[in-house]
Amino acid sequence: MTASPSPSAPLRLLAVHAHPDDESSKGAATMAMYAADGVDVLVATCTDGARGDIQNPAMEGEPHPKRDMAGARRLEMERAAGILGVRQRWLGFVDSGLPEGDPLPPLPAGSFATQPLERAAAPLVRLVREFKPQVILSYDENGGYPHPDHIMAHRVAVEAFDAAGDPARYPGTGEAWAPSKLYYDRAFSPERFHALHHALTESGLESPYAERIAAWLEADAEGHTPPAPTHATTTQIECGDFFEARDDALRAHRTQVDPEGFFFAVSPELQRRVWPWEDYSLIRSRIPTELPEKDFFAGLR
Repeated sequence: MTASPSPSAPLRLLAVHAHPDDESSKGAATMAMYAADGVDVLVATCTDGARGDIQNPAMEGEPHPKRDMAGARRLEMERAAGILGVRQRWLGFVDSGLPEGDPLPPLPAGSFATQPLERAAAPLVRLVREFKPQVILSYDENGGYPHPDHIMAHRVAVEAFDAAGDPARYPGTGEAWAPSKLYYDRAFSPERFHALHHALTESGLESPYAERIAAWLEADAEGHTPPAPTHATTTQIECGDFFEARDDALRAHRTQVDPEGFFFAVSPELQRRVWPWEDYSLIRSRIPTELPEKDFFAGLR
């Protein structure tokens, strides 16, 4: 397996996301902070977002997304990447959509989540071998939330982390390269929501998190509470100075994000005071690591 780089090598972060807009709602301030600090940050977007619905009431009458959602989202992605100061690559798969109904209908033939794992992971393995990131960031086994494309994005990220450094695997996709660290994003960590909720209620303000927290705490008829998150926070990146860039990047995804919605219900100033971090779980490390961490590149600088 190819050795990781020396501590003096340029630092590179690869974030693997399912759809355009996911990079702006999960880890965006972290990416903007690292990019401003000189780290080469690349977002790999697995799908074209073609099956996304219009989520912003102000966009309902716009002809472009109704005619060509993938094209509209490509332009949105370009604007968001510019705001964050990151690079971005499309992996070339078709959005699977979010199935609804009981029973759930089958996913569209040929869409990302229907691909065999090796076919779905091959473009990402190629990109890892080309870009040579020390750090890969993606979602947990549940995809952050159980959208089929998010779950597949998790699977291909883990596959690429495991396979890219093995020259016997994925022949024809470049020279082997082994990333050093794999992280899962915890954008929706209960600890963060609880802290913000309490800060708002103590200030006499309405909390947008009350319903979500109540659902987490709700027991079923037999008294069982929801299971604890699978992965605890190991790594907090202090990036509060980039919360405005995160929000601006998210607003750039105009078809998908309501600028009056949940993501913008709490001011960046209050968030900086209460929870100036973004939270992650270190899942795999090929270098010695001490937890907790404050830097993805701890041990690599």
